[in-house]
Amino acid sequence: MAKLPPEFLYHGTATRFMESIQKVGLLPGSRQYVHLSQDEQTALAVGQRHGKSVVLKIKALLKYEQGLHFFQAENDVWLTNAVPTLFIIE
Repeated sequence: MAKLPPEFLYHGTATRFMESIQKVGLLPGSRQYVHLSQDEQTALAVGQRHGKSVVLKIKALLKYEQGLHFFQAENDVWLTNAVPTLFIIE
């Protein structure tokens, strides 16, 4: 069931993925959804698992207001199909 997200969510990733993200946005890759965190610290920890980490700030509420859905998993991770570059703040 779709859920109203906070104004901003965060995505932790490795710096080596930034070039691709800047071109096509965030895609789920081998997962079903893009995973987002409510706070920067959690996103940073997630990104560090994949190498040198960078945290991206996502305009989640704006994305939602434009008709794109978010879901929240039981572990408080936010999920969405993809995040176009328009909604990513570096």
